[in-house]
Amino acid sequence: MTPPTAEPNAALTAPINLVTTRPPWSQTFSSLKIRNYRIFASANLVAVIAVWMQRVAQDWMVLELSGSVTAVGITVFMQFIPSLLLMPLGGILADRYSKRLILMISQGAAAVLATILAVLALTDNLVVWHIYVIAFVLGLVVVADQPARQVFVNELVGPRQLRNAISLNSSIFQMGGMIGPAVSGVLIMAVGGGWAFAVNALACTLTVGSLMLIRKSELVQMPPVKRAKGQLMEGVRYAMGKPTIFWPAVMAAVFAVFGLSLAVLLAAYANNVFDAGAGGYGLLNTLVALGALCGAIASTRLATLRLRGVMAAAGTYGIVLMIASAAPNMVTFGAVMVVAGFASLLFLTSANQLVQMSTNVSIRGRVMSLYIMVLIGGQALGGPLMGWLAENWGVHGATLVAGGMPAMAAVVIGLILAKRGQLALRVNLRSARNPVLIVAKAG
Repeated sequence: MTPPTAEPNAALTAPINLVTTRPPWSQTFSSLKIRNYRIFASANLVAVIAVWMQRVAQDWMVLELSGSVTAVGITVFMQFIPSLLLMPLGGILADRYSKRLILMISQGAAAVLATILAVLALTDNLVVWHIYVIAFVLGLVVVADQPARQVFVNELVGPRQLRNAISLNSSIFQMGGMIGPAVSGVLIMAVGGGWAFAVNALACTLTVGSLMLIRKSELVQMPPVKRAKGQLMEGVRYAMGKPTIFWPAVMAAVFAVFGLSLAVLLAAYANNVFDAGAGGYGLLNTLVALGALCGAIASTRLATLRLRGVMAAAGTYGIVLMIASAAPNMVTFGAVMVVAGFASLLFLTSANQLVQMSTNVSIRGRVMSLYIMVLIGGQALGGPLMGWLAENWGVHGATLVAGGMPAMAAVVIGLILAKRGQLALRVNLRSARNPVLIVAKAG
């Protein structure tokens, strides 16, 4: 697990943006002062609400059509397996070509796919294999979309506002996750899930229009990377040679396989444990998103980026999921899900910030594609795995595994980092404020 020595080009990385004091509350939304980012963020909020609506409707309709939690896991697998296999190619595209153009093409394709789903569902012709195929094609679209989207944020706001913009993007994603599932649950019960797909098709079309409104002259553009042999391996060597990229990626891989398949487990809890139906499933997703929104906003208040803070957030999420596995009723379970959402987003946002701020912008597309590959691709493995565990071990046992593995990984990585950094754990039970401290070893 030891990363190799850093390549010489790692020295080209710009300094990580660290500050010694917590940013004032007035700066919480500072990146929104930039016109291009305001347009992008506004359209992104609408799009994310619609994406969450489609995601909840898709999972619930698979469960309804098949009666199988494993089928929901297979849907997750089909959507994320392209990311696991092909995401580095998306990173190369992001480094070589216009990120804005890539996003316009990918969102246009997503609109077409959502329209097909809507037509099939509203005409009562939708079957499970249709959802599998469209989920797979949508996964191919994500391969091009996600690396370009991550790097495009830097072009919109520049390096000084990058951390703030990443946190706000996470806040927008979770705000959409808070609104979308609730709206989707109501739609499913009132008129059927097909309308959720139709709304997403419209939202993707609006996103394309918003990208056309962005002023190219105000973008902080970098010269495109010229085509050359070995560019993919250059990104791999670069990522493995930097601890601030390598270890968050390792943690993200474990986190994605076990912790990010929560949607599969929530469907099982709503349907099999609490008998809450589609509305209850939407409510549980909304509670997770509520906590995650708070976590994303909290990340804008962090003064420094540290590996140990990233690992602590991941470990906390794992412990909270283990607690959730013993929740006696839906009220208690829902309250724990709020805390789980908070810890989850604190990890995801901090890790994303650390990886981006540790990477030279000329290679950032390839590095981010590798990071996204393990984060999203891991869910391709985790979806079917957690669905199988839920059906064969019970949903409570599956939840215990989903939390236990990230918690264990965080402890192991923390011990490795502590040993390399010559750090030790000091316990002082007399101090109510700081009972546990990480300090440098004597000598």
